[in-house]
Amino acid sequence: MARVSVIDPQTATGEIRQLLDAVQAGLGTVPNFIRVLANSPAALSAFLGLHSIAGAGALNAQTRERIALAVAEQNACQYCVSAHTAIGRKAGLDNQEMIANRTGRSSDAKAEAALTFARALVEHTGQVSKAEFDAVRAAGHSDAEIIEIITHVAMNIFTNLLGKSTQVEIDFPTIELNMAA
Repeated sequence: MARVSVIDPQTATGEIRQLLDAVQAGLGTVPNFIRVLANSPAALSAFLGLHSIAGAGALNAQTRERIALAVAEQNACQYCVSAHTAIGRKAGLDNQEMIANRTGRSSDAKAEAALTFARALVEHTGQVSKAEFDAVRAAGHSDAEIIEIITHVAMNIFTNLLGKSTQVEIDFPTIELNMAA
């Protein structure tokens, strides 16, 4: 049970109703995570704005989902691992790839470099080494993509913190965390 109210889109009013209706129109559902975030119209609006902008960048949907899975697993957020497994499947990732992504691995070398960099950002709270930075660039990531990797890591840390702290109920097929987490 979530530690804060889970806002019902059917009874929401005003700005919250508009934001939740937009999520419903875009996703076909309003996940519990968004319903919890809806306790603050400012927080929900900020998250949706950042999420929208980050989704329009140079990184493809599969790489964005790979990063979300790696960060969620690293931060032991079961809600986010479960959610991004479902979303990753819709983005075209198969189960084996997503299991690998959760450990920072990928069958795609450029994607794996992004995951290695993402995990280093989390592990070192942003204080990545020159070698780690150079490695992601050497794998073919542009400056724009590197900035977007950082953006997606930050956004996913936020969602991990929100999911774990509020203990939001998982409303996706539940995925168990790896034992190492």
